[in-house]
Amino acid sequence: MEPINRYLDAAILKPEFTEADVIEALKCCVRLETYSACVRPCDIELAQKYCEGTRTAVCVVLGFPHGVQLSGSKVEEAKRYLASGVDEIDMVANYGWIRSGKWAAVEADIAGVAELTRAAGIPLKVIFETAHLDLEQIKEMTKVCIRAGADFVKTSTGFNGEGARPGDVQCMLDTAAGRMRVKPSGGIRNREEAERFVEMGAHRLGVGWTSCEAICRGQEADTGDDSGGPAY
Repeated sequence: MEPINRYLDAAILKPEFTEADVIEALKCCVRLETYSACVRPCDIELAQKYCEGTRTAVCVVLGFPHGVQLSGSKVEEAKRYLASGVDEIDMVANYGWIRSGKWAAVEADIAGVAELTRAAGIPLKVIFETAHLDLEQIKEMTKVCIRAGADFVKTSTGFNGEGARPGDVQCMLDTAAGRMRVKPSGGIRNREEAERFVEMGAHRLGVGWTSCEAICRGQEADTGDDSGGPAY
């Protein structure tokens, strides 16, 4: 197992964060050498400033937090983020469409963004709020993401319902079968929980930034609401 810090995508996503809050979080990510700092679009430039020359990449969210933007709007978002030089993109799928069984529309929604990220060599992670889906929907959605050209499937935004659940993550891993990577996200607040998902086969972990210290040090986080969002 790699050091646990290199699995962490540290979420810095609360809408009320001030610039000072974001800077504090970024400094923590850089100090702990988390794999990435996952930031709001308005914080891309700030994150690049603090992460430049470090081991911490800059990830930005797209279609966040509900995934219900027009597909064309998501494509335009992706173009802007790629032009800004981000390292990774976490995109929210339209999980209302998923629950409706509109699989072709969901696939096209993701594929429009994936076409751009693939050409740019930038990893695309697709979030689909597994807490709102059953296992058959999770299985089918994982297949959709493979066909659409995404690089990761991700459980949750941290802003709508329960976070990562072992049964859902196992379903994603079994369905992906090595064809794409899996990122549990939400509710992971200590080393034991983090290592459990890594041992299952997860490739990255979405964690609220204030839980990162506790996870890396093998401690309990100080609070249940650790500043990535309610479920983080």
